[in-house]
Amino acid sequence: MFKKLAITAVAALTLMAGGALASEGGKMHDVDFSFEGPFGKFDQMQLQRGLQIYTEVCSACHGLKFVPIRTIGDEGGPALPEDQVRAYAAQMDIYDPELEDDRPRTPADHFPASGDPNAPDLSLMAKARAGFHGPYGSGMSQLFNGIGGPEYIVAILTGYTGNEKEEAGTTYYENTAFPGGWIAMSPPLAGEDVEFADGHSNELHHESEDVASFLMWTAEPKMMARQHTGFVAVLFLTILSVLLYLTNKRIWAPVKKKAKEA
Repeated sequence: MFKKLAITAVAALTLMAGGALASEGGKMHDVDFSFEGPFGKFDQMQLQRGLQIYTEVCSACHGLKFVPIRTIGDEGGPALPEDQVRAYAAQMDIYDPELEDDRPRTPADHFPASGDPNAPDLSLMAKARAGFHGPYGSGMSQLFNGIGGPEYIVAILTGYTGNEKEEAGTTYYENTAFPGGWIAMSPPLAGEDVEFADGHSNELHHESEDVASFLMWTAEPKMMARQHTGFVAVLFLTILSVLLYLTNKRIWAPVKKKAKEA
């Protein structure tokens, strides 16, 4: 019986390891994001820089259709002032069936969907493209290092080698992180693509980490609140367990004493 269980466990781990390699596709490395770990939290300034990169670069092709614009003013997120949120929303138009015409978006509207039908929406990209699976990403490793979605985004944005090839009229770009090694998306960032108001470095790896952090927030805007709730729940259950143990000892102490005397 034990031998069968052992063989089954080894086979399962082998399949999980194979899935891990297939899901990671190419070269990836762990990035020390501020929001990772049980006590992590989003860096507000990094989210604002990521929003700027998305707006000035990524939004030309990709959308965030599942993200309400008003959330960029939320605490724990980019936390833009209310007037800036309204001004940001007004820069984008949306078709209004009641007016039968376009109108400026309001904070109650969502970000636009992808303008290019071949460009994936980025709302859930950091969750859908989890890079750490299998034994490497299970248990405590995933708790402290995260699922690897932001790392995957950083790896893609920094993984271009500069080589190109054309197949069936489509240009492909070599990318060390993309499964198969070739991707149809041209390099979206080259470094120094935007100028940050806070004077932060705009080198390629910094821009990549900033936008990856922002996309993680779009996929998990309530992650900090959920982690806080989970921590409080664990603390409460720990205290309750200790109290129950002490109560049990006190209730049964007289019974055990009588049993020993008898």
